[in-house]
Amino acid sequence: MQFGLEVVLRDRDSAIAEKRTHDGNDASRWTEADVEQILKTMLLAVEHAKNPGSDQQFVALRGFSWIVEPSEGGVVIAIEIPTGAVVAGPFDIPQPALDALISRVLAAAAPSRPVIH
Repeated sequence: MQFGLEVVLRDRDSAIAEKRTHDGNDASRWTEADVEQILKTMLLAVEHAKNPGSDQQFVALRGFSWIVEPSEGGVVIAIEIPTGAVVAGPFDIPQPALDALISRVLAAAAPSRPVIH
């Protein structure tokens, strides 16, 4: 399935719009693995917008703010990190279902013991 991404970096006034492909399930049948991949794709899009030649592939699913919002055609996921923000979608999945999936993915990715930064 294809979906849109819009990245806005902190030091820029315009958005970078792209299309991405997700090879997993359609949004209405997403699992935690699908949502994890979408979130990682979104965060990597910010990295690649900031550093176009980057070959960065590792993504830690922590340290960002997120929200699922209704949009024409479904819902969108918005993520904000210190570098900028990214919005992906729309996805054809109920907002509460996507909220729950993202919460489970982030809980599973959380360290099992306290982390001191």
